[in-house]
Amino acid sequence: MPLALLALAVGAFGIGTTEFVMMGLLPQVADDLNISIPSAGHLVSAYALGVVIGAPLLAAVTARMSRRTVLIGLMGLFVVGNALSALAPDNGWLLAARFLSGLPHGAFFGVGAVVATNMVAPERKARSVSLMFLGLTVANVLGVPVATLMGQNLGWRATFLGVSAIGLAAIAALAFLIPRDHEHTTAQGLRGELAALRSLPVWLSLGTTVAGFGALFAAYSYITPMLTDAAGYADASVTLLLALFGVGATAGNLLGGRLADHSLRGTLFGGLTSLVAVLALFPLLMRTELTAAVAVILLGMAAFATGSPLQLMVMEKASSAPSLASSANQAAFNLANAGGAWIGGLALAAGFGVTSPALAGVALAVLGLAVASLAYAVDRRRAPAAGRERIVASHVPQEAEAVHH
Repeated sequence: MPLALLALAVGAFGIGTTEFVMMGLLPQVADDLNISIPSAGHLVSAYALGVVIGAPLLAAVTARMSRRTVLIGLMGLFVVGNALSALAPDNGWLLAARFLSGLPHGAFFGVGAVVATNMVAPERKARSVSLMFLGLTVANVLGVPVATLMGQNLGWRATFLGVSAIGLAAIAALAFLIPRDHEHTTAQGLRGELAALRSLPVWLSLGTTVAGFGALFAAYSYITPMLTDAAGYADASVTLLLALFGVGATAGNLLGGRLADHSLRGTLFGGLTSLVAVLALFPLLMRTELTAAVAVILLGMAAFATGSPLQLMVMEKASSAPSLASSANQAAFNLANAGGAWIGGLALAAGFGVTSPALAGVALAVLGLAVASLAYAVDRRRAPAAGRERIVASHVPQEAEAVHH
């Protein structure tokens, strides 16, 4: 695997840290800005909104630019957004800064996935994507706990300055390690890029992402009350358990990337089926501390085993606009975050019990399997001669005339 993947992983680490650290800093931010916790929670939503809007928009408008230049520019926007977050004088400015920080998130992963797959042999494409996503999962193991601890001891503003420093390190790594490339001769402009998203298979792939990861967030958004009220853990133990989730997610991401290079669709179906099984067992596993810890690890593994397959499948289905499609998949991931949390909350508010969000997640995971099955049926109907097709992003255009940097 090329060393350049390390540069993408560093950027992913910074993005993953800033995305999830706000949850742990809400009390400090609320106290410092004299706002309520629910009002501070809007800062999480502002970031997610930035991701959803910025992912397809920035990928489309930069389609004719060098991908190396785009990645560096996106990370520069990330640094500016986090630096402004650290300097925000009030809640309104912080909301705007968080929205700005979220804008480059999806486009970075989308363009980065295309760059990663173009630097390796076809049989290693899924693994290259999983190595980039490794930065995101490791952020949940190391970046978020350390950044939260920094915020608790040095103030929340120090956290965002620290994240900005990670962004600067990522810019340096991208500049030195990513090969230079010329402008895209195959770029079609904004209208052409958007036209590539009119395909039914593309939307079915995006729908699988929304349903599959919605299942994860339906349960994970309420994992703390499950661990404390059902499994009996003390509040102080939750941070360690969430790090265990990151360990499971990291393992699942690496395993999914390796397996997807052999059978992309088989890995996707296997991951979604495993997610159904894990979530269905949650009410039983949350009865003791030991089995609850195992459940948290298995949840991360099952969910993130589908990450690389879903990313590659969307890219393959929109082969004429892989950067835009890949970025749109990141927007779908954040819609899954918001939608899954909402659906899990409905189950909890209805009085079905503290573990009921996991059962809501089962329904979403089954829906994801259904959408993935429909996508498979559509593919079979459109290409009956393909038979047992091994779907990989082999039609993604190679980098135009890459030269040595």
